[in-house]
Amino acid sequence: MKKYIVLCCIIVACAMPLSAQDLTIIQTTDLHSHFLGFSPNIDYTPDTINDDTTVGGWARIATVINDVKKSRKHPVLVLDSGDFLMGSFFHLLCREEAFELRLMKKMGYDVITLGNHEFDLYPDGLARIIRAAQKYNALPAIVASNIVFSADSTDDDSLEKVFEDELVKPYTVITKGTLKIGFFGLIGKDAAEVAPFASPVTFADQVQTATQMVDILRNKEKVNIVICISHSGIRKYKDKDEIEAGKSEDIQLAKAVKGIDVIISGHTHVKISQPILVDNTIITQSYEYGKQVAVLDLTYTGRGVLLKDYKYIDINDSIKGDPAITALINQFAQVVNKRVLSPLKLKWDSVLAKTTFDLVIKEEETNLGNLIADSIRWYINKVDSDPKDPDSKVVMGVISNGVIRDNIVVGKTGKVVLSDAFAAIPLGIGMDEKKTMGYPLITCYLYASEIKKALEILTSIYPLKGSDYFIQISGVKFTYNPNRILFDRVTEIWIGDEQNGYAKLDYSDTNKKLYRVAADIYNATFLKIIGNFTWHILDIVPKWRDGTPIEKLTEARVDADKRKAGIQELKEWQGVIEYIRSFKDEDGDGIADVPAMYKAPLGRIVAEASLNPYNLLKRGTKVTWIGFFIFIFVLAIVTVIVVAVVKKVRR
Repeated sequence: MKKYIVLCCIIVACAMPLSAQDLTIIQTTDLHSHFLGFSPNIDYTPDTINDDTTVGGWARIATVINDVKKSRKHPVLVLDSGDFLMGSFFHLLCREEAFELRLMKKMGYDVITLGNHEFDLYPDGLARIIRAAQKYNALPAIVASNIVFSADSTDDDSLEKVFEDELVKPYTVITKGTLKIGFFGLIGKDAAEVAPFASPVTFADQVQTATQMVDILRNKEKVNIVICISHSGIRKYKDKDEIEAGKSEDIQLAKAVKGIDVIISGHTHVKISQPILVDNTIITQSYEYGKQVAVLDLTYTGRGVLLKDYKYIDINDSIKGDPAITALINQFAQVVNKRVLSPLKLKWDSVLAKTTFDLVIKEEETNLGNLIADSIRWYINKVDSDPKDPDSKVVMGVISNGVIRDNIVVGKTGKVVLSDAFAAIPLGIGMDEKKTMGYPLITCYLYASEIKKALEILTSIYPLKGSDYFIQISGVKFTYNPNRILFDRVTEIWIGDEQNGYAKLDYSDTNKKLYRVAADIYNATFLKIIGNFTWHILDIVPKWRDGTPIEKLTEARVDADKRKAGIQELKEWQGVIEYIRSFKDEDGDGIADVPAMYKAPLGRIVAEASLNPYNLLKRGTKVTWIGFFIFIFVLAIVTVIVVAVVKKVRR
């Protein structure tokens, strides 16, 4: 009888699913090297609570991680969805010191993936970062499943070797208690598109890759849970707090690929209040810059994963920073001071100026956008123009919202320090021999008609492709009619500035005068993408002063010192800092003051919506007239059909 009872228990146990097992996931994403709370950094007090208004701070995140682990008796995973690099002065030494990965290892991250900004320093730069972390024995597990290396180029060989050495894997499996958990990582289509310096690395299709990974993890590795750490994203409608599923790559991924239990999403910097459920897949995303941490409590039932509880924790001054992490960050700051900033006679907390108003970036013309665009034009004209030669002056400076990363705010003191100014425009790498940090500025000459095409990026490309394509401008102002046909919405352009006035620009094709314009190398590389995206309607050909096309944009970098061999790159971030330092000291306290003109937008971008037929067709290009004649043709056909139907009915 006893043997019979034991046998029955075994049979029942085998027939039933595993008993429910709990698991907690802590997620961050898009941290962008924001070690310190902001804004501004000088207000950040991680050792005390409730005495500042800063948000974020990796020491505070470390405290949350520790507290969650202490409060759970079951396994806890700490995950990050990529773009942990590029966003503060700390990343200036990431290739040599790998501060970000070292901190993440110290904070207890289990698995992370790569984002598009991890490729900002080219494949070799990413390889150096990972090797540096390895040198310090401080490398979290990294998964990246849809990376494709070039068979024809050697420019990605060092990174390929990192993958061959399994410092980065297509997937990994971790056992927590009795749970076997499989992880894989993806870079999405939008993220891949905005990673031009990843070349010659490319990125395989997300759905195909995810299907392969799920098959391997489920059928070969026999995992209980599959987690996709994705740098693809979810999106919200522009004007309302609702998820736009059709444009959310991770929602589409969950619909297309069965067998993913959890998608840990990143890239789109979206703040949500609860996880998204798509069939049997749970999707979460934790905002940006360390402002928020997501905590998901899950239960594995043997038949799948259930969401038991969740919390989205705002990281602010109600949380005391972890002392060990604070000490390590302070140590890293001194290293940057010594090795990068001291040659410029600066420190991370050097006061550049003071302000009585916030400088912010939005999807509209803004005061910070005006200031940064002005700095580009000012810096190049200061260094590389001849007062006796008007055509050598930069007429227009352009910067996209995609590379303006943070606001500059008044805070407690109104002081603008280097770290906050740098965080506003932190991205990029040079094309010089040492690949120095920061995007270099370039100039080229364009026809007035091409200046119009450049401005059409804001009127027509931005509404189609999103906030990264909103441009801020200096040296020009323009009006546009949003009701006109795409790619021909600009109606008037003026060149000049607020100090000296503006003059109307003849942007017709007959005006063959060349105008010098400036941007950073990153934004300039998108000119070809814009041309291709618009079926070559907005083709813009960068030219030398004599009108010959520029074959390589790298050759158009501004040379800060022509007496030296090679090109001494003029850096975008240094231009912003120098421009702010150049402001007058208005009150005699020895500190420059941000001019009152920047208190509000300057009216450089003006929408004049009109349905008046004259305004819809005035000075129209071929695009407008082709669209008009198509409209007339369709209208005529409809009229003929209606007339025929009416006649038939009357009979």
